[in-house]
Amino acid sequence: MAHKIGYLGPKGTFTKLAVDVAFNGDDKVAFDTIPQCIDAVADGSIQIAVVPIENAIEGTVHLSIDYLVHQVRLPVIAEVVVPIAQNLLVHKDFDGKLSDITEVHSHRHAIAQCQQFLHNHLPEAKIHFSNSTGSAAEMVSESNNLTIAAIGNRLAAKEFGLTMLNPDIHDYPNNYTRFIVLAKDENFVKINHPIKLERTSILVTLPEDRAGVLHQVLSAFAWRKMNLSKIESRPMKTGLGNYFFIIDVDEPYDDVLFPGVKGELEALDCKVTFLGSYPVHQFDSP
Repeated sequence: MAHKIGYLGPKGTFTKLAVDVAFNGDDKVAFDTIPQCIDAVADGSIQIAVVPIENAIEGTVHLSIDYLVHQVRLPVIAEVVVPIAQNLLVHKDFDGKLSDITEVHSHRHAIAQCQQFLHNHLPEAKIHFSNSTGSAAEMVSESNNLTIAAIGNRLAAKEFGLTMLNPDIHDYPNNYTRFIVLAKDENFVKINHPIKLERTSILVTLPEDRAGVLHQVLSAFAWRKMNLSKIESRPMKTGLGNYFFIIDVDEPYDDVLFPGVKGELEALDCKVTFLGSYPVHQFDSP
């Protein structure tokens, strides 16, 4: 049975690229924003959502994390990691040179991944942020102003008939993005690709005004020899100084270690929520 899979659209985004490499034969639905995509799973309009969670250059996609924590809680069923190549795209009728570009449009993460290129080659160009790389490419394709450009991938160039003026303009070569797959039922998700590793994500809220508690939290994992691949703080949005922590443990959930960690952290007056234990699929080419 085919399922509806939501992604940050329109066509030509890196999220669409991730969906294409991970899923076949399903109905793929574009959404204008990440929250809309997550909401659609929550209300049953679609069965699966794929949203970006972290880029190797720019870091965490905070909108995805914050919306899942504060607005809609959905389990993480899988993770898809794909390589990211940013390119400078122009209208098919553009016949000028790089220095003729007056504006560059793209998602803020894509812009951030290409800061050195923009600084060195387009210092006078105005930068405009869009909802996605795909929407930026679509706008350039429909514009009568041939001196504007978009930053996006090869799929965007193909989908919107754009010319690739400069390929591979991202600042660092090892540019990957992690995408999480969200669904109410793990049986909806079938990804036919080797599993690189198993990961468990945990949300920990610390008690207020207790010195050394973060050290104690980390010690609960350390003495059990559990490898933490990421720990990141985000504001609780309840006042200055109030934070929660997202902790990624690179091993699958088991019925011994993780309940032990949870009990130890709760004894420190921490609140602990498991966000998901899931396989990580890494693709070496889109």
